[in-house]
Amino acid sequence: MAGLRQHKTRLATTALAIALGVMFVTGTLVFSGTLKEAFSAQVMGAADKFAAVARPAAEQADPEKPAVLPEKTLEQVRGLDEVAEAGAVLRGDAPLLDKDGRAVGGMPTAGLGLEGETRYSADEGALPSAADEVALATTSADATGYRVGDRVTVLDAEGAEHEFTVSGLVDFGTDMELAYRGAVVFQADTARELTGAEGYAEIDATAAAGASDEAVADAVAAAAGSAAEVETGAAMGERLAEDAGTQATAFAVALMMFALVSVFVACIVIYNTFAILLAQRQREMALLRCVGAGRGQVFRGVLLEALVIGLLSSAIGVAAGIGLGWAGIHFGSQALGADGSGTTLVVGVLPVAVGLVVGMAMTLVAALVPAVRATRVPPLAALRTSATAQGMEKGIGWKRIAVGTLFFLVSAGLVTVALMAAPDPVSLVLSVVAGLVAFVGVVVLSPLIVRAVVAAVSPLMKRIGVPSMLAADNSRRSPKRAAAAMIALTVGATLITGYAVVNASLSKTMNHMLDEQFPVDYQIAAPMDGEEAAIPARVAEELRSSPAIGTAWEERLTYVESPDASGDMPVRTYIGAVVGEDVSDTVESGDLSDLGPGKVAVSKGYAGGRTAGDELTVATAEGERTYEIAAVTADMGTLWGATLAPEDFKAGFPGIKEPDTIGVRGADGASAAEVRDAVYDSVADDPLLRVDSTAEMRGQFDDMLELAFIAIAAMLGLAILIAVFGIANTMALSVLERTRESALLRALGLSRGQLRRMLSIEAVVLCLIGAGVGIGLGVLFGWAAASAILPNMVFGVPLGQIAVFVAVAVVAGLLASVLPGRRAAGTSISGALASE
Repeated sequence: MAGLRQHKTRLATTALAIALGVMFVTGTLVFSGTLKEAFSAQVMGAADKFAAVARPAAEQADPEKPAVLPEKTLEQVRGLDEVAEAGAVLRGDAPLLDKDGRAVGGMPTAGLGLEGETRYSADEGALPSAADEVALATTSADATGYRVGDRVTVLDAEGAEHEFTVSGLVDFGTDMELAYRGAVVFQADTARELTGAEGYAEIDATAAAGASDEAVADAVAAAAGSAAEVETGAAMGERLAEDAGTQATAFAVALMMFALVSVFVACIVIYNTFAILLAQRQREMALLRCVGAGRGQVFRGVLLEALVIGLLSSAIGVAAGIGLGWAGIHFGSQALGADGSGTTLVVGVLPVAVGLVVGMAMTLVAALVPAVRATRVPPLAALRTSATAQGMEKGIGWKRIAVGTLFFLVSAGLVTVALMAAPDPVSLVLSVVAGLVAFVGVVVLSPLIVRAVVAAVSPLMKRIGVPSMLAADNSRRSPKRAAAAMIALTVGATLITGYAVVNASLSKTMNHMLDEQFPVDYQIAAPMDGEEAAIPARVAEELRSSPAIGTAWEERLTYVESPDASGDMPVRTYIGAVVGEDVSDTVESGDLSDLGPGKVAVSKGYAGGRTAGDELTVATAEGERTYEIAAVTADMGTLWGATLAPEDFKAGFPGIKEPDTIGVRGADGASAAEVRDAVYDSVADDPLLRVDSTAEMRGQFDDMLELAFIAIAAMLGLAILIAVFGIANTMALSVLERTRESALLRALGLSRGQLRRMLSIEAVVLCLIGAGVGIGLGVLFGWAAASAILPNMVFGVPLGQIAVFVAVAVVAGLLASVLPGRRAAGTSISGALASE
């Protein structure tokens, strides 16, 4: 306790380091829990909240009359011992009219009836509680402008109009069908009356006490019979996430790896600070040994100090981490233009427990090694020389090189294994572990790295002036002390660069995938009345003349007898679009970019076993014509049937002069509202033309990515904070240790200004070395991590962000040296020399 009172100032810096490290860990876990909850609701449709989900068997489905689960099945499920509660969803058609009285979308809006607790909940407002209330899908609300409290009109099965009040909005996540069609949610009885639906499209069951999800799923499957497909909620959530183009397991593992990295960073910060502090106190410990204290007493005293500091600092860090989690979600959402008000902060037992354990355990471990080292130093030897130098400068020889090289080799092996395997969570774990192992290697070799780099730039630094020359000599003379300051910023640089690379690669990859899956923002289609395409040519012309529209391509379509006489085959062409770029599909053989005059792309079912390079005969309006197959595409995709070059289509079908479909993409810089207005203005005189919006479907994916970026942005800010603090704390302790040295330099003629500049230059050099090493590690392992979770990853390096970070490193070095430099310059020369 006397030691704690005597070293309040120095221990305060240690406590702050511990609190920041614990805050990083706790904040990361709070973010992870919150994002996982949001991911579950948005991407997995909250299916994982239920033990089992039953749906009609796929083989029972009939397009004319979709299969349903009988109403008695719900009662049977509710009566099972393994089931605590069960809810159901019934589904039909409920066309929603917009404010202009037009039916919304190209297909009738889905009408859902909810009975009991289901996996759907209101994102805003509440689910309908009365017969005259409805909830709208957020995509339907965005497309029509309806909000909670508005009156809406819905058509029943006979086409009669009914008015309802909007009680809430439901986010159906990335459910492809509901995102495309939109949805109106009713009470179950109202949905039966309005849509004429019978039976249930889904039954959701929660487990009774003591029953596992698998047991509930088996019991529900036995009760529902062969007419139902039953799976656990977690399995269904995984499937929904994969159907949406995401990996739920990979997402969860990525968050856990984020937490693991934060624990590692906290350990580095805490150990670095405590090791320097105890190294500075070796003279004190030696004096205690001289006056009778045993090694065990000194050792136990140090551990007791560490325990008290660790406990108090960890408690502060946990509280700060929870606050950081709230601030990151709240302010990060606003900074990204998102609405974070609906995201509930998740604070469980795990973040608090892990934060306390990490803080206390790492403090004890950080104190353990220096304390053991201190007790092994002979008391008289410690009093005669600089104990700090003994503690911080030993072991910079071949053993260190061998150990560091070993860590690098292990890291390289792990990265190789991760990249050779298929992208999955295991590969991600290997990549992150490889990064941590490599970072340990950097820590081991950091004194050698500092010595080598400083030796390389010393000739230049000596030409600048005396302060610069002294700064270089300081770093070369005490490379372990300099490395301790450098490592703090290397940690931040690695995290920032790594996350920035993953972000850039994720964004590029997802944009590439979205461009393939949703190549347009809006699609205008002719009425579905069995007639040939009948979109007036002026619609495309008007769209192309609008400044809000970037691209408006036409799809012209007709049907001919298939080459194998197995029914009609669709034949199409695209005017104003490049097949393979603007319009694409999964290719079985060949290359879509080869499509041109005299060539055709054909889907697998109509290819009749033919492959790219073979010939296909098409029955055109001008007689049979033969084309070379440029590519064979997947069945039922975008290019289902045969696709001709515009020249060949016009020559073969000269009577078709109007498009069947128009694809519209907004101009760069145009807002969603401007694009929508331009599209609807072009079809204002043709109320029967169908307008489908894929922008809303893309918006679901964009929202998901935006939510993840909130955490990344907040964590990057925290990493910068820890890096700046780490180097400032280490510089301050280093200056405190070198009080006698600074006084001696002043006595030899160094001015106060020169002393401050010497410390500033030393800090900046160390920051640039730390930033350079960290950027290299960040780019390498950011690429490895992105490759491990993203199939067909498009690699991206945010050079602008990295340049900004280098500038921040210089500023951090200058700031870190300000207070220590002022203190060193203001210390009495005679007093400092006499005190030692």
